[in-house]
Amino acid sequence: MEINSGNELKTPLYDIHIASGGKMVPFAGHLLPVRYESGIIAEHNAVRTAAGSFDVSHMGEIILDGTGAFDTIQNVLTNDFTGLADGGMRYSPMCNNEGGVIDDVIVYRFSADKYMIVVNASNKDKDYAWISSHLSDGTECRDLSPLTAQIALQGPESEVILRAAAGSEADLPVKAYTFTDGVVVAGIECLVSASGYTGEAGYEIYMPPEGVAVVWNALIDSGRDFGLIPCGLGARDTLRLEASMPLYGHELNEDITPFEASLGRYVKMDKPDFIGKGALEGKTEPERIRVGIEVTDKGIAREDCQVFSGDVVIGKTTSGTMCPYIGKAVAMAIIDREFADPGTQLEIDVRGRKLKAVTVKMPFYKKEK
Repeated sequence: MEINSGNELKTPLYDIHIASGGKMVPFAGHLLPVRYESGIIAEHNAVRTAAGSFDVSHMGEIILDGTGAFDTIQNVLTNDFTGLADGGMRYSPMCNNEGGVIDDVIVYRFSADKYMIVVNASNKDKDYAWISSHLSDGTECRDLSPLTAQIALQGPESEVILRAAAGSEADLPVKAYTFTDGVVVAGIECLVSASGYTGEAGYEIYMPPEGVAVVWNALIDSGRDFGLIPCGLGARDTLRLEASMPLYGHELNEDITPFEASLGRYVKMDKPDFIGKGALEGKTEPERIRVGIEVTDKGIAREDCQVFSGDVVIGKTTSGTMCPYIGKAVAMAIIDREFADPGTQLEIDVRGRKLKAVTVKMPFYKKEK
């Protein structure tokens, strides 16, 4: 849901963020909190050890209806949605004709004839136009974003907090990447999915904009005794980086293929066809790929730093920070494949100073089962 405010858009939770001490910044055309008074490190660690709530109402939701909905999904996305059951979800890149990534999305299946595609906020209009121009016969495409608000409740205490707000008998999704529609939370009917962008167990909760403040406050109230705090964009970014999750505009763009982004498992080349398949033929083992890097010198590598092997530039970083929970400075980079094996010694140029670094396996952090 978007409420116009000059050049930026406000979500329905804007006033609550202000009242809660949120530091607001422009992001993807919206005003969102980058952090609260507790700070990014505290918010990050709360999600790892207890729980955090995020306003993600800026995300986009596109509905595909009709007898051609499945064919449309199969054509515009690289993953294979055969066998996806009602109430199931699946991640996929969406490619252009040249095999570059237009966006990475999550698909929710309601039925054989109805799907929801959740897209990145910065790409919503582009994605909607692209999908709308590639509809199979018998498909209706609707942008549901203005009618949808979303909260991400993330962390090991998420279930007990959500049950406190929704009732102990609430039919919450149990398995990761599944969802339940019609869950009543604090009197508001919601769609609840077992998913997130932090590397932790948690939920993404969709509801009408007019009900999001009620749900947000109910979660904050029920989570107070379980360590829940509100979290902003800063912690969302450090959490996803610590979990080695790609971010569009960093690890992904229209000039990077899914194989270069190390997302090949989500590209099903054995499907009869999809947009970009022809361009990707013969490119499943690209010359450059996304890797994880740990900085072993004192210092932090951010995005767009050149990566060296000796005196030779072999790529550049796409994201980087000091990850609070693991206590390490890490980065993701796209580099020449020959240097990608874990344990390869490299250097990263940070403002004219070369920092020693080493390639490591991703993810940097993985929650215990």
